[in-house]
Amino acid sequence: MTQHSKVAYQVMWNRLISVVEEQAQALVRTAFSTSVREAGDLSAGVYNASGEMLAQAVTGTPGHVNAMADAVGHFIRRIGPDNMFESDVYLTNDPWEGTGHKHDITVVTPSFYGGKLIGFFACTAHVTDIGGRGFGADANDVHEEGLYIPIMKFAHKGDVDRSLLSIIRGNVREPDQLVGDIYALANSNDIGHQRLIDMVKEFALSDLTGISDFILTNSRAATLARINALTPGTASGHMRIDGYDKPIDLHVTLTIEKDRILSDWDGTSGLDKKGINVPLVYTKAYACYALKCAIAPEIPNNAASLAPFEITAPDNSIVNAKFPAPVALRHVIGHMVPDTVYNALDQLLPNMVPAEGAGCLCNFQLSLRPRTDAPAPKDATRAEVLTFNSGGSGARPTLDGMSTTAFPSGVMTMPVEATEQVGPVIIWRKELRPDSGGAGEFRGGLGQYMDVGAREGHEFDISLMLDRVNHPAQGRRDGEPGGATRITRGDGSAMPGKGKHFVSHGEVVQMAFPGGAGYGNPQARDKESIKRDLALGYITPEHAAQHYNISADEIAEALARANLGDTL
Repeated sequence: MTQHSKVAYQVMWNRLISVVEEQAQALVRTAFSTSVREAGDLSAGVYNASGEMLAQAVTGTPGHVNAMADAVGHFIRRIGPDNMFESDVYLTNDPWEGTGHKHDITVVTPSFYGGKLIGFFACTAHVTDIGGRGFGADANDVHEEGLYIPIMKFAHKGDVDRSLLSIIRGNVREPDQLVGDIYALANSNDIGHQRLIDMVKEFALSDLTGISDFILTNSRAATLARINALTPGTASGHMRIDGYDKPIDLHVTLTIEKDRILSDWDGTSGLDKKGINVPLVYTKAYACYALKCAIAPEIPNNAASLAPFEITAPDNSIVNAKFPAPVALRHVIGHMVPDTVYNALDQLLPNMVPAEGAGCLCNFQLSLRPRTDAPAPKDATRAEVLTFNSGGSGARPTLDGMSTTAFPSGVMTMPVEATEQVGPVIIWRKELRPDSGGAGEFRGGLGQYMDVGAREGHEFDISLMLDRVNHPAQGRRDGEPGGATRITRGDGSAMPGKGKHFVSHGEVVQMAFPGGAGYGNPQARDKESIKRDLALGYITPEHAAQHYNISADEIAEALARANLGDTL
């Protein structure tokens, strides 16, 4: 094996990060599902021959990539190194050996060079439909949540398994879309492999052993240095959220020790009867993400930089669900994990972490069909439309929260035009929600309003995947809570935050997504910031007078300047 300098290895490390980013962008460009093309709900990574993640794409969500960090090891174990060949492609949607629920397809491709296995590429994408009850929380066990694909070969030496494709097509509502996504996943891995081989040839490598050792050794050392610079200690965090039909309590004990940080979820609620349970791999993904963002954000994600963050939870707690628990909406609970971690970390590292935000994505899926209460137009169609939306993130120690921004997932909000293009859905309203950002020295990010219906001649079922209806985001350091979620029918009757509900022809569902909480005492907020919020419509005069130290004359001045087009 040719020896290389540290500079050369650093160049190769940067190249690998570029390779997996190109891999991810190829998936975005070729995927069929809007959740991938428009929202970026995906991940991509490269691994050494032992299955250790060396680099991940910047594009993507931590729930996928940090969970996928463990997945390749399962593929190696299940397929077997002796049964891996050039041009093979493997896949699974196993919630416990993939990324937490059946709606995520993980595809793994071995990389060979000179007849020798040198590594793997893997990617994951959320698909719109996987059969069963559809995407939602209503299942009683995992078998009801759709088609299960164990770790297996999608292609053997380049030959696609047509029988597998027939089984997939026969069990899902959007067969062309799902099969197209699988091919897009496989293609993106192939692009990563081609770029890797270009790098191997350019630097005269025979395998990835040298660069792998360089990446993992330096990443571990850098992460441990950050951890060991902290003051050792233990603190506990707690969050109460809506759950399905009863509240869920998340408890974490965080311990900073030499060479590691422990995150223990003992005391957390047990399994729920419905599909909001979380496999440990997903809890681990978001707990590690939260800690790494706070402590070592600039160190690239890989197996070594994640290893010092150790996550434990009691078996069959809601954050360590065991088979066959229903897990379709594991993200609703899993996205609350980082803010729970930060509730503990704030006690150990004051003035570092944000207030609580909306947490989970504000998702819903529409199953549209021709109306059944009267004759439907000839052009009425069936369609499955999934849309990702966001509430506000929590205010930060020195900055306001971000409006309609998905933390911790990083998934993008889907454009109205893209959503309406894939089915007979109409988004009647989509706008920022004034006063939803919690008051504070730094204001929480705003949620949004969204009114949804169907085109003429259609009715639909809506599967809601929302939280923070009864338990809004909580402020930090005397900051105030963010606005709670509200969902109503057009007649004003309330709808629960989770579950599938029938919506008749001509009816509209009105949603108000939650805001992030405030940070610091609202009376300490800068007057010019309050006036700017008034001028931009982020807060109303009534909200300003109630929560902030500002006079009626100052409010009137800010509104007058806004009417003149001056947003301060």
